[in-house]
Amino acid sequence: MIYAINYDLKKPGQDYTPLHEAIKSCGVWWHYLGSTWLVDTNLKTDGIWNKLAPHVDKNDHILIIGVTNDSSGRLPQKAWDWINQRSAAA
Repeated sequence: MIYAINYDLKKPGQDYTPLHEAIKSCGVWWHYLGSTWLVDTNLKTDGIWNKLAPHVDKNDHILIIGVTNDSSGRLPQKAWDWINQRSAAA
């Protein structure tokens, strides 16, 4: 399943590299938009959150939501290829 991980990080100057590494550890990932990652994983939302939670502050906001085949927008073709290839497999 592909999940979108979207965040609004509130602490200026903080090193969020550990958060990014935790996101990458969840599965095959795509990161094209600044605060949005797509992750193809067997984990459920709670499993993803459990990996990310230690790396965010209480004032940060994170949304983890499943991606359906019904999607639209403007992204490079490589992004759509990544999404469509994994969505078709689900």
